[in-house]
Amino acid sequence: MKRAIFLDRDGVLNEPVVRDGKPYPPASPEDLLICEGAPAALEDLRRLGFALVCVTNQPDISRGALSGQTLDAINARLMAALPLDAIFVCRHDDADDCSCRKPKPGLIHQAATEFGLDVAASYLVGDRWRDIEAGSAAGCRTIFIDRGYKERLSAVPPDATVLSIAAAAAWIIADSTRSH
Repeated sequence: MKRAIFLDRDGVLNEPVVRDGKPYPPASPEDLLICEGAPAALEDLRRLGFALVCVTNQPDISRGALSGQTLDAINARLMAALPLDAIFVCRHDDADDCSCRKPKPGLIHQAATEFGLDVAASYLVGDRWRDIEAGSAAGCRTIFIDRGYKERLSAVPPDATVLSIAAAAAWIIADSTRSH
């Protein structure tokens, strides 16, 4: 079984749109701005043999604020810009009570089953409490990119807190070479 890095999308791979201290996704493919250092960080992780899987909540689909076609176009642009193996998307809102919306670990389990991934030997990188709790529930080590949003923190402490995807990759590389 292969190790993976599960990566949130907005705020980890691409810059979020921050309004009143809360992060939002880009509204169109043209608004997608890849985070500084993300391509090199992901290439470094890929060289170590990690699968790179994006797991993202996109409730604007369920809320009617974003079309599925626009979401697909944004994700296609992200796939073209970064060495990702796949993007798994939850299109639901909390009221839908699905198993795939983070903080539930459904997206991680789905990706692990589809790609034969060893979740216990994998990592999740996220910038919100939902990411960290999903990674923890799945059994991953978790890295929190602290962007200073005005929202609650995870009830489960992350294994590491960093300020960027580059710092997250450096932490994972050091940790994975120490423990494996």
